[in-house]
Amino acid sequence: MPAKTRALIVGNWKMNGLRHAMAEIALIAGGYDGRLRRACELIICPPTTLVHLAAQAALGTRIGVGAQDCHIEASGAFTGEISAEMLADCGVSTVIVGHSERRSYFAETDGDVKLKAQAALRAGLMPIICVGETNSDREAGRTLAVIKRQLVGSVPDDASPHQIVIAYEPIWAIGTGLTPTLADIAEVHGCISRELASILSDRRGATRILYGGSVKPANAHDILAVAHVAGALVGGASLKAADFLAIANGALDLR
Repeated sequence: MPAKTRALIVGNWKMNGLRHAMAEIALIAGGYDGRLRRACELIICPPTTLVHLAAQAALGTRIGVGAQDCHIEASGAFTGEISAEMLADCGVSTVIVGHSERRSYFAETDGDVKLKAQAALRAGLMPIICVGETNSDREAGRTLAVIKRQLVGSVPDDASPHQIVIAYEPIWAIGTGLTPTLADIAEVHGCISRELASILSDRRGATRILYGGSVKPANAHDILAVAHVAGALVGGASLKAADFLAIANGALDLR
């Protein structure tokens, strides 16, 4: 098992935030001091309307800016869609693909997610590929089978291990305040690590695996200390600088 490295903490703002939310990025930057920068990398993923403003606000702060989705094509007659190339042109470095809300509300399949991940790589972006089980999957003992199926179907098998990130988000824990036990998180992250070794020949653990699902300041340190957890994908708690920084501070003293 690889040693703990610099954690990756990603904030997914979802469909939240207007122009005045840029003040939160300034506050995050103010608290992102040298010690915290050595412990973790920060990325904020605002809604598309704020991506360009966020990229400008983050200049010189060492905070990365990502997007929440992209289209599979580089351009074309796809009214209302945004390509990975357009996002890159706005200053984005990362894009979330396959979030459970996209899979559930917009019926995205594993195949769709793989195409979006490939589009991100084509544009020079780092895709954060999300996987996770429902409560019924967990109760039926299907968690690991579901995760393996999603990984095989969603991860481009020609990607380099360091080019992508995987985010494990148990669907039943997103926004509910519920979290799996630390042992459950360790089991799933270990499974993901082993599956990536097969899919990408990633036997050195180069692909970072994030945990997401009701990550809070109170539980961040314990979750980030779990084996194979390389960071966190944070939802609602990333909207306020104080909460997001408190979660990031959970990465201190873990290396």
